[in-house]
Amino acid sequence: MTSGVSGAVRAEDFTIDDTLVRRLLAAQFPEWADLPLQPISSAGSDNAIYRLGESLTVRLPLPNRARFQVDKEHLWLPRIAPSLPLAIPVPLAKGAPGEGYPRGWSVYRWLAGEDSAVAPVDDPRQAAADLAGFVTALWRIDTAGGPTPGPQNFFRGGPLADNDSWIRAAIADLDGLVDTHALTAVWDAALDAPAWDRPPVWIHGDLHDGNLLVVDGRLGAVLDFGALGVADPACDLMAAWTTFVTAATRPAFRAVLAVDDATWARGRGWGLTLSLPSRADLSVDTRMAADSRRRLEEFIADHRYGTFSRP
Repeated sequence: MTSGVSGAVRAEDFTIDDTLVRRLLAAQFPEWADLPLQPISSAGSDNAIYRLGESLTVRLPLPNRARFQVDKEHLWLPRIAPSLPLAIPVPLAKGAPGEGYPRGWSVYRWLAGEDSAVAPVDDPRQAAADLAGFVTALWRIDTAGGPTPGPQNFFRGGPLADNDSWIRAAIADLDGLVDTHALTAVWDAALDAPAWDRPPVWIHGDLHDGNLLVVDGRLGAVLDFGALGVADPACDLMAAWTTFVTAATRPAFRAVLAVDDATWARGRGWGLTLSLPSRADLSVDTRMAADSRRRLEEFIADHRYGTFSRP
């Protein structure tokens, strides 16, 4: 996780800043109130994050849609963590609304490392296999009582067809910048693939580079379980396109997962839902735009030629 962000964060009808966080700590967890407090940059937009002392993190949900995350993570993360091969955040204390802040919030153990968007791994093939190992371990955990797709996890892992209208509109908006016919074919294949017909599994639901921590050149932790739910495992195959996994390492990723073609096709569809840039984003000459173009080209190539047999 990366520190160094300063200033207040505005969210709907309230503002989060250092003063508010200190007031919350003083009122509810006075044993931590005098520890150094440092805002943390994040790839996501659902939480304001602060490092507290050397070993703690404070997370405060920002938008109303994130209000379900605190109770869910406090209930489930301690239960699933022992079964996973990589570290995940485990909550230590749950805060209540107060001091003008309207939501529950959490204190977690600090996880060291840098997110994989900025910290390269030493062995990309090994990292891809490690990530796939994490995903398969998550899929094996007992799902009894787990939450199904809905507002609590932004509907991740639910029916792909629920995204059809906005995906087609987003693809059409890129006409002239990318091969929209080919991207539509990727999406059509995802919708046409047979649905998951076995028991649902635990999914992370938001696997992208900003939620993966690299420690000493290896994948060390997975963050942000706000989209955690029990659903179609294809949702987590988004990681094949939204993380450091590339065309060169995608076969290693899929080999560990051992998924069928239908699940892989639905996974491409879930990847698209998280990867489609806006026309404005793609129209500029930036590294981000170039990365977006490359990612879209890889969706198309994977659909045309398959993960295991590229020309």
